[in-house]
Amino acid sequence: MSYQVLARKWRPRTFANLVGQEHVVRALTHALTEQRLHHAYLFTGTRGVGKTTLARILAKALNCETGVSATPCGTCSACLEIDSGRFVDLLEVDAATNTRVDEMRQLLENAVYAPTRGRFKVYVIDEVHMLSTSAFNAMLKTLEEPPEHVKFILATTDPQKIPVTVLSRCLQFNLKQMTQPLIASHLKHILEVEAISADTGALHLLARSAAGSMRDALSLLDQAIAHGSGKVEEAQVREMLGSVDLDQLFSILDALLAGDAAALLRIADDMTARSLSFDAALQEMASLFTRLQIAQLAPRAIADDMPERSRVLELATALDPEFVQLAYQIAVHGRQELPLAPDEQAGFIMTLLRLYTFRPVLDDEGAGRSTGTAPSVPRPRAAPTPRAAVPAAATGSQRTPASADGALVGGSVPPAAAASVPAVEPDRPAGDWHAILAALKISGMARELGQHCELRDLAGARMVLRLSPAHRHLLIKPAQDKLQQSLAEHFGRPLQLAIELDEVSGDTPAATAQRDRRERQDRAIASVEKDGFVREIIDTFDATLIESSIKPI
Repeated sequence: MSYQVLARKWRPRTFANLVGQEHVVRALTHALTEQRLHHAYLFTGTRGVGKTTLARILAKALNCETGVSATPCGTCSACLEIDSGRFVDLLEVDAATNTRVDEMRQLLENAVYAPTRGRFKVYVIDEVHMLSTSAFNAMLKTLEEPPEHVKFILATTDPQKIPVTVLSRCLQFNLKQMTQPLIASHLKHILEVEAISADTGALHLLARSAAGSMRDALSLLDQAIAHGSGKVEEAQVREMLGSVDLDQLFSILDALLAGDAAALLRIADDMTARSLSFDAALQEMASLFTRLQIAQLAPRAIADDMPERSRVLELATALDPEFVQLAYQIAVHGRQELPLAPDEQAGFIMTLLRLYTFRPVLDDEGAGRSTGTAPSVPRPRAAPTPRAAVPAAATGSQRTPASADGALVGGSVPPAAAASVPAVEPDRPAGDWHAILAALKISGMARELGQHCELRDLAGARMVLRLSPAHRHLLIKPAQDKLQQSLAEHFGRPLQLAIELDEVSGDTPAATAQRDRRERQDRAIASVEKDGFVREIIDTFDATLIESSIKPI
């Protein structure tokens, strides 16, 4: 006897055996039980979710010799003939090969004749969206008012292409994609009945590769059984699918935490030797970062039976949520850029090195997960000259001078006064961080990082800054490197920069600039409100002053 593939052998024969479409089964069961039968049904959904299977079960329920019921007997001649595909009153039409209007007219001409064997003549039209416009128009009248003995069951993977005139004549049921746990559970049940041993990890791999299609999952399961000589083992399934081992992804993250770029390159070379898909690797990496973020922000959502749960939770505590967000974005963009790379291996390596560049690192004391280490000390430059401190006013921020206790004591610094501000002495042990930062030639993330810090200590070759935890997302290594290098150039000597995460006690340059902008805005609004012409307009026309339109000068 010839072998029957699992997708056909395990095709559901009753509503009770159908997996994953409870909402459709419930509606059809109630309709059949109460004898509220519609003349046209439309099943939509992706491939392999049960559209044709539902159509055949519904045909059996309508033509079972025991009567119209939601539980056909499965043993009468009508049920057996429908299961074997030879029931004369069940006409399955492939619309992809019968798209023309003449073929549709010929099919519908026979609808007026009574069924030969069954209670109803059932037309199952698969991929109905492939019909031409003329063919749709030809079936409209019959579809709206068919003979009492005719039932239409339409199936499609693309309901957007079906005319609304056809949609309005059908009961529509949208079949959902199967979830991975549901597919894995069903595959496990099938293998237990078939007496085939299987690894749980292998079933999850097959379920993930099926992408929501139970038929695809069963076809892959057939292939896995043949590949493993009657066994379904995780290593063999990975080899068959070309999937990336999660251990490799965990090794990538371990190498990032250890700052080992050479290990990243070795992993990429190993994947090349095994002919693994780099596109699939980046997809799995993005999926892993998603699970890590869930473990960080909603740990209760991580299933207890997830095989890699302990590793995910361990990495979730070792990485910052901000870095996980950035890493996810790098993985997604790296996957999009693979076709543009010289070759896929080069694109994958560059993505790994991009992750390495923005990796989280520990400080010298090991405190904080992302409080960057003091980067390498820059090389001293020949004969550096002391730089004059340029006040904030010269760079456009126009910081208001403050007294020793931080209170504002005056207005904006005029350009003439700004030019006369004395230079900051490079060897001063404790300087004004606002003036030091204004003198630095940095921009972008490095300046943004400096703007939100306050100076805690400046002694010898070491400077300690404090950053509020609310701005920890600014604490990335490239920004720290640029800030440290600029400070070393400013002071004319190698300088080690350390940034600690804690609540700031004074005003940071960013806070001072924001307060200054707010006060200048308030003064501008007050000035406009006091203007006689503006007051007259407001009083005469009951107008309202739009404060957001006022800009200080």
